[in-house]
Amino acid sequence: MVTVNRVLLLFAFLVGAPLLGGLLMGIDRKISARLQGRFGPPILQPFYDVGKLFLKQTLVVRRSQNMFIVFFLVFVIVTGAIFFVGGDLLLVIFALTLAGIFFVLAGYKSSSPYSFIGAQRELLQMLAYEPMIILAAIGMYMVTKSFSVAAIIAHPTALITTLPGIFLGFLYILTIKFRKSPFDLSLSHHAHQEIVRGIATEFSGPTLALIEIAHWYENVILLGFIYLFFANDPILAALAAALVYFLEIIIDNTFARAKWQLMVKSSWIVTLVLGMGNLLILSFVR
Repeated sequence: MVTVNRVLLLFAFLVGAPLLGGLLMGIDRKISARLQGRFGPPILQPFYDVGKLFLKQTLVVRRSQNMFIVFFLVFVIVTGAIFFVGGDLLLVIFALTLAGIFFVLAGYKSSSPYSFIGAQRELLQMLAYEPMIILAAIGMYMVTKSFSVAAIIAHPTALITTLPGIFLGFLYILTIKFRKSPFDLSLSHHAHQEIVRGIATEFSGPTLALIEIAHWYENVILLGFIYLFFANDPILAALAAALVYFLEIIIDNTFARAKWQLMVKSSWIVTLVLGMGNLLILSFVR
């Protein structure tokens, strides 16, 4: 029965995550347009865009750059598969980091100055958000005594009650992971990027479609982390994830882009104060 449930969860993720991710992107565009005084595209526009990309010709500087994008998508899917079948949380983080490294390698491989700058900024973003993600996993282990996603979900109390600092710190770095202003330094989903589309500048056609789909999967995985903080109440957890995504849209349309120095410094300060502070208090209390 456990195996059957895991197969069903895996199938639900493989099919449902890109559908949900694309729908969230469409809602993002619609809300952003209304906040800017525009009507905005249809909510299903991201699906239309990806469909048209698959019909276009792929133009590449080097063929090997497409290989790295395929690996990027594959490891994002593997990350989500491990997460949603209740696997090891540390393995989830390592797999997601490996996916990000393949994305960076693809940017470097294209030999474009715009893509090269975007790849460098992507590395800086990873440097900024990775410590907080790892601390989140450590905090969940200290409370539940397990790195298993299934065990964390089964914990009788909401993790937000014992990990408020970790939660707030994770919210801060989510702006980087969702590629929202003020930290959309390497790649933006909106047309206000001064280096064109950053790391994805030299990708087109089906390859660009794969990048978009990978980001849809990734966004769902990130919202899954928010779910873990409220997992004892599934309805509350789903509402919290939706509210966090809406909050990120508001932040994206409120703040101008910051410099990379501010991103790294502020992320590390938040990680040290909120993340480490929460863990220290937890270690003394428990």
